[in-house]
Amino acid sequence: MTTDRSLKLGIILASTRKGRFGETVANWFEEVAREDYRFETELIDLLDYSLPWNMSKDMDSDLSLFSEKIGSSDVFVVITPEYNHGYPAYLKLAIDSLQEEWKAKPLGFVSYGGSSGGLRAVEQLRNVFAELRMTTVKDCVSFHWAHARFHNGRPTEEFRYHASAERLLNELYWWGNVLKEARKEFPQSVLRS
Repeated sequence: MTTDRSLKLGIILASTRKGRFGETVANWFEEVAREDYRFETELIDLLDYSLPWNMSKDMDSDLSLFSEKIGSSDVFVVITPEYNHGYPAYLKLAIDSLQEEWKAKPLGFVSYGGSSGGLRAVEQLRNVFAELRMTTVKDCVSFHWAHARFHNGRPTEEFRYHASAERLLNELYWWGNVLKEARKEFPQSVLRS
């Protein structure tokens, strides 16, 4: 069910590795978000996009399609693992491939990994997205030792993680409406890089 106050939530699945665990995490989060009538959700799986590594407007790339998906979303959640204390290289390429499409939109994180639960990747991403004039929200969902936290595609402590996801969605909804109105009222020239 969508309403006049519905926001389009782009859920970005950042890992493109073979055998990635991110699909399990993303499928669970998307299910939680779909239960929230305030959002119209769309999974944006980076594995589905061939983006140009040389940052050109390569006609054979999926850059225009990716631009359309990001540009049409009001709010985002990035589902990210932590690789070697950082985030996936292909996510950085996806971020840097666009500029205007990201500006003045809120973003949250669902991270997963080993002992840190992907939080080192999240902290780095906060700095990257700030340069694009995005607002990253404080609340996030983090799965420490992620493989042990899921059974049959669901978190073993689902109530706890569902509550964290609800806090994240509440904060995104608030920021999403504030920034959506601000983008209408104020000229984009204020946000020029």
